[in-house]
Amino acid sequence: MIFFKLLFMTCLLLLPVSGLAADDSYGYPIPGPYESTIMGTPASLKPQFPEHMRTRRLVLNVFPDRKKPQVFFYDEGLLCTLAFQKQKAPLVFLIGGAGATNQSPRLVTMMKSLYHAGFHVITLPSPTLANFIISASQSRVPGDLTDDSADLYRVMETAWQQVKGDIEVSEFLLGGYSLGASQAAFIAKLDEERRVFNFRRVLMINPPVSLYSSATRIEELLKQIPGGAKKQGIFFNRMFSKFSRFYRYGNFVAIDEDFIYSIYTEKLFTSSETAGLIGLSYRIGLAGMIFSSDVMTNSGYVVPKNRVLSSSDSIFDYFLVSTHLSFYDYFNEYFYPYFQKQRPGLTKQALIDSQSLRSIEGYLKSSTKFGMMTNEDDFILTKAELEYLRQLFGERAKFYPRGGHLGNLEFKDNQAYMVDFFRMGSTP
Repeated sequence: MIFFKLLFMTCLLLLPVSGLAADDSYGYPIPGPYESTIMGTPASLKPQFPEHMRTRRLVLNVFPDRKKPQVFFYDEGLLCTLAFQKQKAPLVFLIGGAGATNQSPRLVTMMKSLYHAGFHVITLPSPTLANFIISASQSRVPGDLTDDSADLYRVMETAWQQVKGDIEVSEFLLGGYSLGASQAAFIAKLDEERRVFNFRRVLMINPPVSLYSSATRIEELLKQIPGGAKKQGIFFNRMFSKFSRFYRYGNFVAIDEDFIYSIYTEKLFTSSETAGLIGLSYRIGLAGMIFSSDVMTNSGYVVPKNRVLSSSDSIFDYFLVSTHLSFYDYFNEYFYPYFQKQRPGLTKQALIDSQSLRSIEGYLKSSTKFGMMTNEDDFILTKAELEYLRQLFGERAKFYPRGGHLGNLEFKDNQAYMVDFFRMGSTP
């Protein structure tokens, strides 16, 4: 795996200067939005830190009375990570993107950067992760920014209650990337009402403007597979065959951000199929979310209603069914019907509109606590949405010329910008 990555980077270094973005002052080296998304940041260009870091694994019992299905026997509670200082310091809550665990590589890099800059840090998994759906989601139907952000806020309160006797905190800060960035915005607005944390600064990294629009753009990447529909079927079959090497019996829903990179470096796909790989990886993550939610709600969407799966049952067949469900299937057949029952009179368009930064535009525009980082070539955004972010955040926004979707998040310049943002006006 390391060999393939080094080979890829060597090829990039041999490209003519014209092959890179026009802004040569920015040192992130991977020019393609899809390639950068998959390859991320070369290890030599990530921040370098001492190995030692004081950390503690947090296992949160958010709903003490919740009974968990036998098939999720391995789930012991919501997993978070605390990195803590000996002295009084600001505490930063960090939220991962869709499917991220509390130990996802990007979250760990962010945690290290902030810890070695003198902050306490708590990393939180995504509400779309099975562990969160099972242990911390009140509705157990993920995807609604309002509900998921309320769930995350409850998790933050639970985590704070568990650690506040052991660390001294001067103030609270909040950050998130991708889906976690949008959730951070909604959490901050909720905190304006509840006043538990009074977040001083909130950083949004590569946020979608509209969850529906961005999910649609990712889903559409599957259409870029050469050869059309026939090739897409072959593509799926090859992916499933390769995926079986990464499959963990009884827990396929635990795919993390290393999955797409692992598949890519195995040379399963050609460079022309890279966009399709991103779309298909998203589809597999969606499958884990759908399966977990379906079992927790006993809705009968994938697993027959009232079918009790034991700890010894194989769930691979359900995985295969789930992977053939698109985002549109989930939204139209499962997500919208659920919220329509909860909110009588709710239209699809009204639900779509509520899953957007535009729904809290006035708050985001007026609050000086926000900062935003994104890339000019982030494919989850349209040109109009990029321009919207410029107008919405103005001088509070930072745009990089390349990096795709989160590909440059771990780049040392990006990490330095993040640390400086949280340091600004920080109370020791």
